[in-house]
Formats: sequence, C-alpha cells, structure tokens
Amino acid sequence: LARQLPPTPDHDQSSSNSSLASFLHVAVPNFPSRDEKKRNSPTMDIRLLKSSDLPLIQHANLENLPENYFLKYYLYHALSWPQLSYVAVDVSRPKRTPYDYPKIVGYVLAKMEEEPTDGVPHGHITSLSVMRTHRRLGIAEKLMRQSQLAMVETFGAQYVSLHVRVSNKAAIHLYRDTLGFKTEKTEKSYYADGEDAYCMKLDLGYIREQIQDERDREAEEGGAAEATDEGDAVGDVGRDPNADKKRKVKVGRGLGVGELVEKNESAKN
Repeated sequence: LARQLPPTPDHDQSSSNSSLASFLHVAVPNFPSRDEKKRNSPTMDIRLLKSSDLPLIQHANLENLPENYFLKYYLYHALSWPQLSYVAVDVSRPKRTPYDYPKIVGYVLAKMEEEPTDGVPHGHITSLSVMRTHRRLGIAEKLMRQSQLAMVETFGAQYVSLHVRVSNKAAIHLYRDTLGFKTEKTEKSYYADGEDAYCMKLDLGYIREQIQDERDREAEEGGAAEATDEGDAVGDVGRDPNADKKRKVKVGRGLGVGELVEKNESAKN
C-alpha cells in the first residue's frame, strides 16, 4: 500500500512547507532575494586585462558560453587593444600564497574595428561572461561601461556593436534594457550551430558629452583657482595700507636710468 501523508492543520503555506519538510527530513532551501544577495555580495575589482589573466578568462569562457576561442585569440585582443578588455576580480577571497592566482569571475573582451565598412571608428564587443556564482550583482554592466568609456577616451569611438543569440533573453535584457543597445538587424545562421543573431548597436555620444562636460568643469575650476588664490586678500579687506607703498632709491654705482629701483617701504631696515 502507498504510504499516505498525515493530514496537516489549516494554517499558512509557510507552516505547511515547514511541517512537510520536517516529516520528510528534507531541508527546504531559503533562497536569498536579490537585495539580500547584493548586501552580502563579495568585493569586486574591475581592472584591465593582463596577459597572465588569459588562461583564467578562457576558463570562464568555457564554463559559461558555447562560443569558445583559442588562447591566441584572447592574446590578439590583449596586445592589439590593451585599453579595452577588462576583468572582474573577487578581491574578498583571501590569498593562500603570494603566488595564488586572482579569482577572476567575469571579463569583457573588446576591440576596435580595424577597417570599418561605414568609415566610422567604432568598437566591438567580442565576448562577455560572468561566472554563475557571481551573477545578478551588476558585474556585466560595470565591465561593459568601463570598456565603452575606454573606447571613447582612447580611440574616439562613435558607437559600439555586438552580436547576441536570439534565444539569450538575459543578455538581450542587459544590452537593450540596461545599457541602451538597439537591434540593427538579424543575421541568419550567424553561429556555428545555425542559430540566428541580433546585431546590436549603441551610440556612444552620451559618453563623449560626459567627458566634455567633465573637462569643461575642470577648466572652469582651474581658471577660478588661478584667478584668485585662497590665501590672498581680496579687495581692501584685511590688507595692510602701507604694505604696497614703494619709493625709488639709489643703489650701488650710478648706471643712468637704471640706478633707481623700487624699494618696499614696509620692509624693516
């Protein structure tokens, strides 16, 4: 005969789950909310990709993405455009030895289009990946924004492009809803398995405006600092009326008009 569960009293669902778990000796997992996960999130360091990171980002790529590359392809990006690729390092993990490898939990691999067909300088995102253990922490967004900023500052990129699988809803949400990419077109059978890809594009004009605004603000602050030193008196307030009085006196051997020089009368003899 099939074993029947004992009847449960009429109470809320959480109590029912607890009673059932106790009866079956099964722990019901208490999944943290997104806010709780952020509060307890590890400390991240977003920094430029180094050549010593290449095996680690290749591992992250193999773990998370179906599109994989040879190690020399990562090296090609690192040597050709060293300013554009970044990694996310979990610095909250203690090092066991001085030679312990950093825990790289995400990366963005980016480049500039060498011969753009439209004649406009622009960047391209080759690959973006974050380990499953560190997702939903905003790491992918930070990596993307840092790379985009470098494209504008270093190479004067006008826009950035990328390809994404039409079935990758999470990535599409990041690119379109969070970062503001627009879908330009659909490329049929773009991937090796025959799946289509969205070709997406983001105008980087807003970054250029932010950079220019920052430069203008720094120029204004620098000009104001040069015009008025904080330690100098302004106007007549706090100024010694005799401090700037000068008279012409003879010094040394007479040299015509050059024998008269100004002497500050406020100076003590």
